[in-house]
Amino acid sequence: MIKYNTLFISLFVLLLGCQEPSGNSKLTQEEVKELNEMSIYHLPSNWNTQDGEQISFKDLKGHPLVVVMIYTSCQTACPRLVADMRFIAEKVASKPKNKPKYILVSIDPLNDSPEKLKDFAKENNMEGDQWLFLQGTEDGVRDFANILSVKYKKINPMDFSHSNIISVFDKEGVLQYQKEGLGLENDEIINQILKISKI
Repeated sequence: MIKYNTLFISLFVLLLGCQEPSGNSKLTQEEVKELNEMSIYHLPSNWNTQDGEQISFKDLKGHPLVVVMIYTSCQTACPRLVADMRFIAEKVASKPKNKPKYILVSIDPLNDSPEKLKDFAKENNMEGDQWLFLQGTEDGVRDFANILSVKYKKINPMDFSHSNIISVFDKEGVLQYQKEGLGLENDEIINQILKISKI
């Protein structure tokens, strides 16, 4: 299990201090007071969904979030990560009262358009309301990857090398649990999601 550390906290505070909220992602003073200071709901970035809608993370408040970072043209690690997410969602589906959202953030926003993400969701049988595929800006994706300690690097025009981390956030947007993915034992992460979903 990958836990928070001082570096994560410092980086998160630094990112928040360096960016100005814009558009519909701006939080009111009342909302800021209500949110935990480590919540991703403070992030000012906006994202496009696979349905072409624009959202920010604060729009997901009230739902546990299970997050991975992928790209649709990946032929190696990403298909396994997607299978992990689908397996986890199936195991969790009938149990919690507070249904999680499963979020797949593209690390290739220049190529992964909302239309491409929608086709990818359909091909992988991930079309329910619980599934969100997000395209951001290059800066927004990089900042979010830093918060999750996900490393990625373009190695040729079509491929990236990247970390394979599954992250679980509580309904207030605070990171509670992380685990390396790729077909490893998922019981622990499922139990964490169920625990968070009952809170």
